[in-house]
Amino acid sequence: MAAYISFQPSDFYNTKLYTGNGTTNALTGVGFQPDMVWAKDRDGTEAWNQFDSVRGVLNRIQSNSNGIQSSQTDSLTAFGADGFTVGGTTANNDAINKNATDFGSWCWKMGTTSGLSGGTITPSAYSISTTAGQSIIAYTGNGSAGATIPHGLGVVPDMVIVKKLSTTGDWWMYHSSMDTTPQDYHILINSTAAKVNNNGEWYDTAPTSTLVTLGSGTAADTVTYVAYCFANKKGYSQFGNYFGNGNAEGPFVYTGFRPGFILIKNTATTNGWNLYDSARSTSNVNNQLLPPQTSAAQSTSANWSLDMLSNGFKIRDNNNELNDNAARMLYAAFSEFPIVSSNNVPVVAK
Repeated sequence: MAAYISFQPSDFYNTKLYTGNGTTNALTGVGFQPDMVWAKDRDGTEAWNQFDSVRGVLNRIQSNSNGIQSSQTDSLTAFGADGFTVGGTTANNDAINKNATDFGSWCWKMGTTSGLSGGTITPSAYSISTTAGQSIIAYTGNGSAGATIPHGLGVVPDMVIVKKLSTTGDWWMYHSSMDTTPQDYHILINSTAAKVNNNGEWYDTAPTSTLVTLGSGTAADTVTYVAYCFANKKGYSQFGNYFGNGNAEGPFVYTGFRPGFILIKNTATTNGWNLYDSARSTSNVNNQLLPPQTSAAQSTSANWSLDMLSNGFKIRDNNNELNDNAARMLYAAFSEFPIVSSNNVPVVAK
């Protein structure tokens, strides 16, 4: 008898590769109307671009920068039923639609935009999927360390990323596997820095099934923010850690699905983040790297390789970026396809 979960992973996450054309470009094939798109020029050193439906389609933030949100009138211009549209009449489009340039985009769907309540700060806008365990929350700080915002997931989030919009500020990440007391720490997506023990982000308070607690840095008075919240969902997403063994035959990490997206960081050192996906590298080993903390082009390195398997991933090198001996390696993974025991619709092999 077939086993079940409630959805296919491609209903809520997908990688879309495309080639820029330097003019208005309506991209399809995502499989849903995305609420968040993270995009990067793979061939060159244009900056990363992150857009979402909560902040407004034209508003860009960049994971390789601590800069403020900026309005890009000719960059990503619309979210469509099966993808998104990018512009092409000004220089703004080079970072997302430069002619004859290869791009990657990583897309997530949320959906619910009403009914959220709770917390000492009321969100200004939001989009939530309790099914997939992911939400986008926009809010304005009230200057109170210990303030709270609702996240809408109905379960405790395992990863929360907060970015200032109206003033400069880092990309702060809470991750439930960062430490035995993860609420005491943050790590930065826009930096190679190791994890930091500081109560300025989460007020040394773990999130609950309803609220995220904010510190002085994430609730500054009158400053606008966006928070991206995610919870582990069997067969769809997993936010965990593994410890490196320093060997060429590195650890195997069980996720319960074939990953379509993996983001990894060594929490103990200044080694950078690495993003892997199954679209840019369709067979093992997977060694197509894009570091989100820099604007560097995609590169290939046998020293930073892993295998994406039907039920997880295996590290294939002893590089400190992925397999530093005894170091805690943090990861976020989203599914391309679940194992047979994880669907609420019959599993059909691709």
